[in-house]
Amino acid sequence: MKIDVLTLFPEMFHGVFGHSILKKAEERNFATYHVHNFREFSKNKHQKVDDYPYGGGAGMVLTPQPIFDAVHHLTKDMEKRPRIILMCPQGEKYTQKKAEELAGEEHLIFICGHYEGYDERIREFLVTDELSIGDYVLTGGELASMVIIDSVVRLLPGVLGNEESAPCDSYSSGLLEHPHYTRPTDFNGMKVPDTLLSGDHKKIEEWRRKESVRRTFLRRPDLLENRELTEEEKKWLKEFKN
Repeated sequence: MKIDVLTLFPEMFHGVFGHSILKKAEERNFATYHVHNFREFSKNKHQKVDDYPYGGGAGMVLTPQPIFDAVHHLTKDMEKRPRIILMCPQGEKYTQKKAEELAGEEHLIFICGHYEGYDERIREFLVTDELSIGDYVLTGGELASMVIIDSVVRLLPGVLGNEESAPCDSYSSGLLEHPHYTRPTDFNGMKVPDTLLSGDHKKIEEWRRKESVRRTFLRRPDLLENRELTEEEKKWLKEFKN
């Protein structure tokens, strides 16, 4: 996967792309990252990329020309148009399902804004997606794009090494992930559940599914509202409610 990022602060990405899973993904040729300062595409003699909003109001608005030209530069020789993602608090709320969808793409372009907002023509005529990582406002789109890039790249086949890791993550199944335990079996009187020590894989799998439903019921019951429950899950939920 090729990932391009358009930002006014490219140095913010150096540490993120140079460590952990994202670094390993690039070293193994699963992903490549290219960060571009879209100020360099400005035709203004002072390389301005923002201006006052028509009609008045507080703050500055990013002008369309530098961003349109930057995207054109990145896509001019491509047969297939990539997904062009605008980071914006007004966008679609980002989910694991969206991460899985984007992980199937070959090329992603992220546009990270600053200031008051974007010229509306960027939304209307350039981007394919507008995404938000939550109902709050950040100083710019850089941190949000890092979150999305991390969540997408880790889903690429081969990146995590263990192919079972990603499908078991919270939200991948529509439920929160079950609790985990490791050594020692008894830590200051706090013990690992006997089922996990039994060696009975069928019972262990059932325990994990039940605990996943229990944790979702207790912490994110909204996730269960539109889920098609199995008879077993309905039985467990009745037990939890009682």
